[in-house]
Amino acid sequence: MDNDRNEGELMSRRTVIGAAAATVVSAGAAAEQAAPRPKGPRVWLDMDQKELDDAYDQSVYAPNRDQLSKRRASESERVRASLGQPRRVAYGTTPYEMLDIYPTSKQNAPIVVFIHGGAWRAGHAKDSAYGAETFVHAGAHFLVPDFINVIESGGDLMPMIEQVRGSVAWAARNAATFGGDPDRIYITGHSSGAHLGGCVLITEWEKDFGLPRDTVKGATLCSGMYDLKPPRLSKRSEYVKFTDAIEDALSTQRHLDRINCPVTLLYGTLETPEFQRQSREFAAALKTAGKPVRLIVAENYNHFEIGETLNNPYGPFGRAALEMMSLG
Repeated sequence: MDNDRNEGELMSRRTVIGAAAATVVSAGAAAEQAAPRPKGPRVWLDMDQKELDDAYDQSVYAPNRDQLSKRRASESERVRASLGQPRRVAYGTTPYEMLDIYPTSKQNAPIVVFIHGGAWRAGHAKDSAYGAETFVHAGAHFLVPDFINVIESGGDLMPMIEQVRGSVAWAARNAATFGGDPDRIYITGHSSGAHLGGCVLITEWEKDFGLPRDTVKGATLCSGMYDLKPPRLSKRSEYVKFTDAIEDALSTQRHLDRINCPVTLLYGTLETPEFQRQSREFAAALKTAGKPVRLIVAENYNHFEIGETLNNPYGPFGRAALEMMSLG
């Protein structure tokens, strides 16, 4: 009995000592975590370099990024199983310039071109089919282009822009081959795809493609960038070769006079501060310029969660895109 009691007392003392040690470690960790990081020199607005880098790095604000990326891919597989494999056509001369067409059963139907994101350096049409059902069932053709990424182009954004514009031009010229209406072409895009979509809106269609200046009838752009100065100052410049000319040419907000259609912009309240600001300021600039614009703020969505709602006719992104096309 004495041995049992002594052993029990020893275990109790060990428990108390262990708990005390754990408390000290925990308190130390909490104090270390609570210690503010020294603010560096301001680089953009009130942000130092790390804050600006974080504001253009979605993984910092969206810890479920990888999960949602995989889910978009698996959802795209499910959509293909439901709708069938897309018609895949070449819209240009390079291996990158391929277009997936998910047709609706209706003839002379509106066309939506979805431009995927991926920080300009990732993403494929096959993993961007997740929104197709929303539009096909509503009576619209859903088109998703593949295009070169900025890593493959050696840091140059212009080939991406030229190819995406070329995919829209192909749709306008070849709409009859898949039952589309060339006078009802709409753009949707998410993240860097929204930036590319914005650049589509400022295309000089008559000069560059011999098409009407109002080739695009409306755009629904989600969580995009519309002025490239702050991304240029961020760590994205490590893989994008920004120049003054590129920054200006591909900053949609600086060329409002070329926009000839209504624009709907969306962002989520859990996105990075810069992605929220970019949409707000672009919307304000459009309004000031007298352009038809609608801004939708989706409460409690992060960058990837709001993008995923393209596959839901009742979600913020899907509903807004359908309403833009008068299909909602």
